[in-house]
Amino acid sequence: MGPSAGERLQAALVASGLGLRNAPQVKSRRPVVTREHTGVNAADIKTTITKVAPKDFLETLSERRREDGQVLLELFGEATGERPVMWGPSMIGYGKSHYAYASGRQGDWFHLGFSPRKANIALYGLQGAPRSKALLAKLGRHKAGAGCVWVNQLRDIDLQVLRELVAHAWAQDPAAGKS
Repeated sequence: MGPSAGERLQAALVASGLGLRNAPQVKSRRPVVTREHTGVNAADIKTTITKVAPKDFLETLSERRREDGQVLLELFGEATGERPVMWGPSMIGYGKSHYAYASGRQGDWFHLGFSPRKANIALYGLQGAPRSKALLAKLGRHKAGAGCVWVNQLRDIDLQVLRELVAHAWAQDPAAGKS
């Protein structure tokens, strides 16, 4: 049993009013996230900022995805006040964040973003803010995963709710931790 398993066991015992004698202090496993880029990344991270212009990327997509992508470019840009940046071959990000996990792994990433994929549109960074669940409930047809929200087409959702969700998520301090 490794140290993190011992910490999880001790945390579970403490939550039940029990505990191990002389147990090590349970450390927070939550990542530390700040609004900045440091240039410090794990060596195996492949998704980074590229020099491709988001508008040029959108021109390579099918007509439907290009149109949805242009709407999202405008919506995210207005809600954040940031310029879009391409991350890897298919993600468009807004803002800069740095994360550091308890394991020591760390890297730079965008604060909010989207990817108009062939099968669906992935929306990043919209969950975990105080009103996110309530806004997502009003969004329309979507699926939520651990790190993103997927929609098949923009016509399936309420764009005004999406605009509010993006603005709300943008206003949150990433250091407060998203759950």
